[in-house]
Amino acid sequence: MKPSLVLKMGQQLTMTPQLQQAIRLLQLSTLDLQQEIQEALESNPMLERQEEGEDYDNSDPMADGAESGANGTSSNSQDNFQESTTPNVDSLDEDQWAERIPNELPVDTAWEDIYQTSASSLPSNDDDEWDFTSRTSAGESLQSHLLWQLNLLPMSDTDRLIALSIIDGITDDGYLDESLDDILASIDPELGVEMDEVEVVLRRVQQLEPAGVGARNLRECLLLQLRQLPTKTALLAEAVRLVSDHLDLLGSRDYSQLMRRMKLKEDELRETIELIQSLHPRPGSQIESGEAEYVVPDVIVRKHNERWLVELNQEAMPRLRVNSQYAGLVRRADSSADNTFMRNQLQEARWFIKSLQSRNETLMKVATQIVEHQRGFLEYGEEAMKPLVLHDIAEAVGMHESTISRVTTQKFMHTPRGIFELKYFFSSHVSTSEGGECSSTAIRAIIKKLVAAESPKKPLSDSKIAGLLEAQGIQVARRTVAKYRESLGISPSSERKRLV
Repeated sequence: MKPSLVLKMGQQLTMTPQLQQAIRLLQLSTLDLQQEIQEALESNPMLERQEEGEDYDNSDPMADGAESGANGTSSNSQDNFQESTTPNVDSLDEDQWAERIPNELPVDTAWEDIYQTSASSLPSNDDDEWDFTSRTSAGESLQSHLLWQLNLLPMSDTDRLIALSIIDGITDDGYLDESLDDILASIDPELGVEMDEVEVVLRRVQQLEPAGVGARNLRECLLLQLRQLPTKTALLAEAVRLVSDHLDLLGSRDYSQLMRRMKLKEDELRETIELIQSLHPRPGSQIESGEAEYVVPDVIVRKHNERWLVELNQEAMPRLRVNSQYAGLVRRADSSADNTFMRNQLQEARWFIKSLQSRNETLMKVATQIVEHQRGFLEYGEEAMKPLVLHDIAEAVGMHESTISRVTTQKFMHTPRGIFELKYFFSSHVSTSEGGECSSTAIRAIIKKLVAAESPKKPLSDSKIAGLLEAQGIQVARRTVAKYRESLGISPSSERKRLV
């Protein structure tokens, strides 16, 4: 083939760096955005944080040709100021120089402004409930909690080594996941440790807190906790016998068989089961292994004069501005390396501030439309939630669905009913007998309400719940009810049966 020139027409979507930055900031959560802003402040000298209460005009110093230094007056006046105020040290004798130094030099920053964390963690004079541990300690793992108790026990070096091997095999739930044979095999054979020594050390470990730790199955876990209860506890012997011999019947809710085999009346069996239910099936979960995670809401919704108001959380949205002093040093006609660097930094600062403003405006539009659509939820709760999809909000604000998806991801709204992710307000719909639509979130709320009001002796089955929903005009299949019930963490009817 001969080389030739061909003219073609086509369309291509290109994204400018400004658009890429705006999209990236749009999908960041509040915490990620604050980290991004902090990195921008550290890398770009043209950016600075505008503190609360400052009245500052964030107009562009380079706009309309108004740049300080363009006529040369700013730099000259600065030089003159330095020459007139700088003292000549050589012309002063020692006494005169000492008189010019005040006893207390002025400071531009208070101690509390820098060391806020240390100062805020100290107790005040009238703080009687101040807890040093809760303010300064990190989350404790189950392993470290057991090791701390182990160090307080008097035992030989060999027993301590066995105990360490046992603690290493305990899971976060508090159960011993490794067999005693594996633990014995992991110990140095030269120590001459036998199985009975491992069992003795295991019993000592099982006496540590939390009660039930180190158990190898649920039955042993419950028995360990029961044996640590006071001997005068009512129906303690019956609870031990039930767990030891009839735990399977308790799991299957066969209460009539339990009453016959244990020869107990219904009231006695109910109290025995209540004692067992007060125990912890996963004792290790009582030890917090991590620090608490906090959610910072992006949008705050409140009711004022019978109207729902939507506003951005200003504490989570830092206000930035261009540093006028540095921006005034940029010269238009100067093409030096330093001036080019400062000009680029100034342009990046403008783009960053504009991207933040665009993010806030988009978030505000989407949140306002969500509140407008879900006003019934704010007034009456989950049962009044309306069906809502991304297309509805995208059409209302004139944006693409992908943009709405980015805005509603990891963004939270603070309402009088709690803090919810924006995606929580979106749900599919189910048809009603009257030709309307019902939100799946509302159906879940109704199912939860029906289960809460059911008889413990005869809980509602999925088919019965579907029939009750149909009586209210909501057409839902049994398998759909089962799916919604599982998403709510509600057990099947066979597991919800109680002796009351």
